[in-house]
Amino acid sequence: MTTSAPESAPVYPPAPTGLRRPGIIAVVVTAIVIGVTIWLGHPLVGVFFLVGVVGIFINAVAVRNVVGAIAAEANPHKKSLALNSAARLGAITVLALAAAFLVRPDGLGVMFGLAVGQVILVLNSVIPVMKGLRKQL
Repeated sequence: MTTSAPESAPVYPPAPTGLRRPGIIAVVVTAIVIGVTIWLGHPLVGVFFLVGVVGIFINAVAVRNVVGAIAAEANPHKKSLALNSAARLGAITVLALAAAFLVRPDGLGVMFGLAVGQVILVLNSVIPVMKGLRKQL
């Protein structure tokens, strides 16, 4: 691992961008949630949880594709990335809220799936970077 000179900016370790590990974690967590919701008598919560987790992973793939496409442009603009992100997140929010309101109370599983899926993806990126930074100290 490279370390920076005292007078230069710190060298940050690369964040993992693969979806294999978070996908495996999400499958295990979703299976546990589905099992618990079936045991509690609300299997639709587990199904909607699955929909939320899948939605987050679709969003992650879309983000990676859009960022790659915009970065490859000769003159990339932040505005196109911001508009794309706003449209995509707006669509996810509308669909999740529609499920939550139309299929009450089981539709709230979508919100929980979105939240847990996002936490899994963020922790997959943050934990290795934090470990790398700790090794530099």
